Amino acid sequence: MSESTNQHREAAAGRIASCAVTTVSDTRTFETDSGGALIRQCLEEAGHSIGDYRIVADEPEQIGTHLRTLLRGPQSTLHEPISDYDVIITTGGTGIARRDTTVEVVRELLDKELEGFGELFRMLSHQQVGPAAMLSRTVAGLAGQVLIFTLPGSTNAVRLAMKELIIPELPHLVWERAR
Repeated sequence: MSESTNQHREAAAGRIASCAVTTVSDTRTFETDSGGALIRQCLEEAGHSIGDYRIVADEPEQIGTHLRTLLRGPQSTLHEPISDYDVIITTGGTGIARRDTTVEVVRELLDKELEGFGELFRMLSHQQVGPAAMLSRTVAGLAGQVLIFTLPGSTNAVRLAMKELIIPELPHLVWERAR
C-alpha cells in the first residue's frame, strides 16, 4: 500500500458513518429481509450508526422518491441539500430483469461515480460464482456529500461487498468525501 494511502487511512481512522439502509423488493418483508439485516449487522459491528431502514417497492419512482428524501434532510434549503446521512446502502433491484431499476435510479442521483466499486465487486464475485459475476450490476458514488452503494439482493453478494469492500474502506471514504 502506498504511503499516501496509509496516511489517509490513519487520518480517517475511527470515523463513524451515519447510514441509511434501503431494501428494494416487491416480496421481502422486515422479517424476511436477510440482505438488509446483514448490511445493518455489518455496519453496527463496525461501529457505524443506522438512522433509517426501509423496504421500498421495486418501482423506479418509489426508489427515486425515497432516495431523494434521504439525500435532503430537514436542515436542507432550496440551494443547499443537507442530508442526515453520510452513506446510503441499497440492496436489491440490481439484476437484469425488466423490473430491476435500482442502478439506473441511483446513477441519475450521482454527481461522481466510483467505477472501481463495481469493478472490484465483480472481480471478487467471479472468484465465488465464476462467469455469472457479469450479471452483478452495482454502482457506487457521491450524491452531493452522501456516498451511495447499490448491492445485489443475494446475501452472499451483500456479505462480499460489505466485508471485503465497504466496511474496510468506509472510514476513509467518509473522510475523503468531505475534504
